[in-house]
Amino acid sequence: MTPAGGERSTMPLVGLRVLDVATLFAGPFAATLLGDFGADVIKIEHPRGDPVRNHGASKDGVPLWWKMIARNKKGITCNLGSPEGQELFLTLAENADVVIENFRPGTFERWNLGYDVLSSRNPGLVLARVTGFGQFGPYSKRPGFGTLAEAMSGFASITGQPDGPPTLPPFGLADGIAGLTTAFAIMTALRARETTGRGQVVDLAIIEPILTLLGPQPTVFDQLGVVQQRTGNRSFNNAPRNTYRTKDGRWLAVSTSAQSVAERVMRQVGHPEIIEEPWFASGSSRAEHADELDAMVGGWIAERTAEEVSDEFERAQAAVAPIYDVSDVLSDPQYGALGSIITVADADLGPLRMQNVMFRLSETPGSVRWAGPRLGEHNREVYGAIGVSPEQLADLQARGVV
Repeated sequence: MTPAGGERSTMPLVGLRVLDVATLFAGPFAATLLGDFGADVIKIEHPRGDPVRNHGASKDGVPLWWKMIARNKKGITCNLGSPEGQELFLTLAENADVVIENFRPGTFERWNLGYDVLSSRNPGLVLARVTGFGQFGPYSKRPGFGTLAEAMSGFASITGQPDGPPTLPPFGLADGIAGLTTAFAIMTALRARETTGRGQVVDLAIIEPILTLLGPQPTVFDQLGVVQQRTGNRSFNNAPRNTYRTKDGRWLAVSTSAQSVAERVMRQVGHPEIIEEPWFASGSSRAEHADELDAMVGGWIAERTAEEVSDEFERAQAAVAPIYDVSDVLSDPQYGALGSIITVADADLGPLRMQNVMFRLSETPGSVRWAGPRLGEHNREVYGAIGVSPEQLADLQARGVV
């Protein structure tokens, strides 16, 4: 039961120190990604505990989401609203490379922790500020969550059935996209520091990365006045593209983004004649005939089991995949071959399965060394390194500073 990946000494981000004071979920996820590749991430919670500890499922009182999102992080407590807590944080920041925070704009400044103060103590520090709407503008002071970004970006308006309501994802999609983007932004700022010698502020609004991932909609609207509508599982760009039910009640997804794959699919389902139609020559014109194509593909699939369809599509080199739930993911041989799910030893829960690091590096791979820590588990280690004695730490804890 060993985590996939390399030894910590070979990881590419060893020596990078990150202070994670963000919550729910984009900022912490960015810190998780950095920690997965060796960064020394210190997770700073309020003495009452991070909100994630009360979010989602738990087992025997142990929060399961916390175990994943706080993995590879050292956990300490600090009340940033107190002057003593602020001074402890500034001392930690003097030797940090990155601070990640997601409080409403102005909160860090109210705590005397604005970038002017932080950079005066550490000119090379990168401060990543992750908020719903960014640091300025008419909405900047509003509370911002991923759900609002999924709504305002245009994602929800194009998701769902044509005759149904706009649909939100049942997981933190916008937060996840923003977390990935924040990690990239941090690494970009650190690369710039190699040239300038100075850190800078990363201002990331959660509403922006998901907007970018929605593709050329603004450009299409600007040039053609077209507003994309809901199409269910279909696509404006190609067809057949849908989910289809098999004879044994399973669901499969078919994609034909490439013209050659579309032709293979139609040959496989017994309709090679359709390939000769002039409208079949492009994805957009095929999409205009989605009803006809879906009837052909769906009818063929409905007469066969999921295994039969998958086997025949694979032989024909046509693109198909089963619709999985998480139990299917955990037993799938491709995920198994990639090591996408690993088992981590945990002091609270014992063997604990979770996602592995998100990509493989051939020479300096990342790894999951431990799951999310207990509240204040590393207080003595981290504060001791900046000169706080055990007696001082006990006093600070008794007064609610840590």
